[in-house]
Amino acid sequence: MRSFVNKRAAELKPSGIRKFFDIVSEMEGAISLGVGEPDFVTPWSIRDAAIRSVKRGLTQYTGNRGLPELRRNICRYLSERFSIPADPDHTIVTVGASEAIDLTLRAVCEEGDEILVPEPCYVSYAPSVALAGGTPVGVKCVADNDFALTPEQLEGAITPRTKALILAYPNNPTGAIMTEEQLSAIIPVIEKHDLLVISDEIYAELTYVGRHVSIASLGDMSRRTVLISGFSKAFAMTGWRVGFVCAPAEIDEAMFKIHQYTIMCAPRVSQHAANAALAEGFTDGFAVVEEMRGEYARRGRFLANAFNSMGLKCFQPKGAFYVFPSVENTGLGGEEFANRLLQSQKVAVVPGSAFGGAGDCHVRCSYATSMAQLSEAIDRIAAFMKELKG
Repeated sequence: MRSFVNKRAAELKPSGIRKFFDIVSEMEGAISLGVGEPDFVTPWSIRDAAIRSVKRGLTQYTGNRGLPELRRNICRYLSERFSIPADPDHTIVTVGASEAIDLTLRAVCEEGDEILVPEPCYVSYAPSVALAGGTPVGVKCVADNDFALTPEQLEGAITPRTKALILAYPNNPTGAIMTEEQLSAIIPVIEKHDLLVISDEIYAELTYVGRHVSIASLGDMSRRTVLISGFSKAFAMTGWRVGFVCAPAEIDEAMFKIHQYTIMCAPRVSQHAANAALAEGFTDGFAVVEEMRGEYARRGRFLANAFNSMGLKCFQPKGAFYVFPSVENTGLGGEEFANRLLQSQKVAVVPGSAFGGAGDCHVRCSYATSMAQLSEAIDRIAAFMKELKG
């Protein structure tokens, strides 16, 4: 019998993250530094708003774009927090930022279009490009330049088939950010080659060095930027699955049609919860977000200092909630290091190769877990390093 499986789907590699967690879930006493999920519980006021919406019987579909009040508040939030111009009529509430990424790529990719993906990067970008019919092109970013994309790297990766650039800062897995100066430096290259920017800013609120700067806030870049974000990381709302995307009118129209046919709308209860998160933030200055950011910053400093003291060179994270130490001086690649650490000390980290070839000699560790767990994990990793030296 012939194969009925789509060739693009068949050729996808399994997630480099998930296989470790399948093992950890069955390993007694294991510590996972793998999953990028806040260990904070969604604030009670947000949960209460969702409960009240259900009690009121608000359980129907919303309009395809999402609740009008939520879209207006999203645009107000982007304007007041990050100086990003956005239009509620060109905003779509999505099932997490993940749907927004998929929508964007399906709306813009033609067969053979090249989409630039600075690496190391989130595991879903390249597969999502491929599934949309495009060709992902990795652009290696390095620790010596704080994992930021430079104009020279960008220019060197562009061909006549290049259509768009994915930017994801603060970055998963490195914890890097791009400053206003660094973003401004790549804009002339973007404009020279008439590229679209797909800016995934899901970690925008988790920036430890000053205020997050979006490329969409600079010059006329909002006209050629699709901005993607959501509530999962900043508001500890991963399971609610609510994100959003703001796009130029022509692209928004195409995305909206795909969203209508495939998803219809994001869950209503989650939209009410998201709206409550923003409404409360406008009132109290996003106090809950500020509190979580401060705790993440403390944990990030602890882990980076600990790895550096072990001789594992580690970039000090400036955002998100990950560190990305190099294991090169152990003589092991990231995959072997992660496997041996898991078997020896029951600590799960993610091989850097899961985030593109630029991460081969690294591992990613999430610090979205308690300080007690992080301290124990560091003790175990130190013991493993002694084993290797022995």
